[in-house]
Amino acid sequence: MSEQISVAGLVATTPRHLVTQDGLPITSFRLASSQRRFDRSQNKWIDGETNWFTVTGFRQLAINASTSVSKGDRILVAGKLRVRDWDNGERAGTSVEIEAEAIGHDLSWGSAVYTRTVLVRETEPIDPEVTQSVANVDNSDEEFLSEPELVGAKKK
Repeated sequence: MSEQISVAGLVATTPRHLVTQDGLPITSFRLASSQRRFDRSQNKWIDGETNWFTVTGFRQLAINASTSVSKGDRILVAGKLRVRDWDNGERAGTSVEIEAEAIGHDLSWGSAVYTRTVLVRETEPIDPEVTQSVANVDNSDEEFLSEPELVGAKKK
């Protein structure tokens, strides 16, 4: 079974980061996700059942998650759900995993400071004539709005 899923939950284990022999970065951790609901008869919030997931991220997501996510953090994860039955001869069970495509902090529970990572890629040398023509573009007639003015702003 493999389908898209989004889950909010609590990081239950210290994220484990490793790099394979082939240079593939991988970060994984366990995520506990519980539904809370208001019980009118008791007039209080109660926890539902907890679902447990193993979350795994690869490549740049793994690198960023390893430095950004800690045990106890409330996060959101989007990715591919994989449910697998296993049997090792002595024991059998079901593994529920999420191959993460995106991971972020749940801002309902706190605030975060975002730092963009710069990806370094090999590129072909840039033609000096193209660089010069881009540098000579006149942007003096463009209108720039400050951040508060952007909300609800309409283009003239």
